[in-house]
Amino acid sequence: MDEKNIKLTLAYDGSHYHGWQRQKNGVTIQGAVEEKIKIMTGESVKLIASGRTDAGVHAINQVCNFTTRSKIGIEEMKRGLNSLLPDDVFLRDSEYVPLEFHARYNVKSKTYEYRILNREDPDLFLRHYVWHIRVPLNAKEMAKCLTVLAGRHDFSSFRSSGSGNLDPVRTVLRAELHGPEDGMLKLVIEADGFLRHMVRNIVGTVVDAGLGKIDVSGFKEILESKDRQMAGIKAPPQGLFLMNVEY
Repeated sequence: MDEKNIKLTLAYDGSHYHGWQRQKNGVTIQGAVEEKIKIMTGESVKLIASGRTDAGVHAINQVCNFTTRSKIGIEEMKRGLNSLLPDDVFLRDSEYVPLEFHARYNVKSKTYEYRILNREDPDLFLRHYVWHIRVPLNAKEMAKCLTVLAGRHDFSSFRSSGSGNLDPVRTVLRAELHGPEDGMLKLVIEADGFLRHMVRNIVGTVVDAGLGKIDVSGFKEILESKDRQMAGIKAPPQGLFLMNVEY
C-alpha cells in the first residue's frame, strides 16, 4: 500500500494538558491524538505540528501531519478520530497532501491571540481562557507599543531561556489590539515564526505599558536591547490561543 501524507487541523482546549509535545510523564495533545490514530490504523505514527503549544495554551486551528499506509478513507478518518478523541480536542478538518508537505517547515505565518479580561470582577466561566487583570489598563498605550513590533527584528528581549531557536530574528506581519469590549482586550500577533514564550513575554511587557510603568519609547528600548531581563513578566498561558497557520 502506498504511503499517504495526511494533514489535520485541530482545535483544542489546553487547560488539562502538559502542552502539545509528547512527554513520558504527562498527558499531551500530541500523545492523545497519536494514541487514537494508532487505534484506527494499527500504526504508531509521529505527528508533526506547526509548532508546540505550552501547557494551558489553546488552539483554534493547529495544523499537523503524519504519514500512513492505512486504507482508511479521509472522511472515515475524520469521523473515527472525532468519535475517539476526548471532548476537549476536535478534528476540524483532514485532507491528503503531497508527501513533501511538512506542517512545521512549510509555515508562512502563524497568528496568535492573547485575551485579557480587564475589569474588577472576574468571570468564573472564562478563568481558563483569559488573564484577569483588575487594575485599569491604558489600551491606547498598549496599542502604540504593538506598532513597534511590525517588521523584521531581533526578538531576543522576548525569548525565554531554553529556546532551541539559534536565530532570534523574526518578521512580524501585524500586531494589533482589539477592544476593550465588555472589559475584554485581544492582542493579535501574526509573524513568520515565534521564539519560545515570545507572545507571552511580549504581552507581559505591553501590560507594563498599560499600567504606566513604561511608555512606547521604553518599549522600543526594550526591543532594541535584546535583553530578556529588561522586558516584563511572562503572561500566564491560559489567555493564549493559536488562531491560524498559513502555508
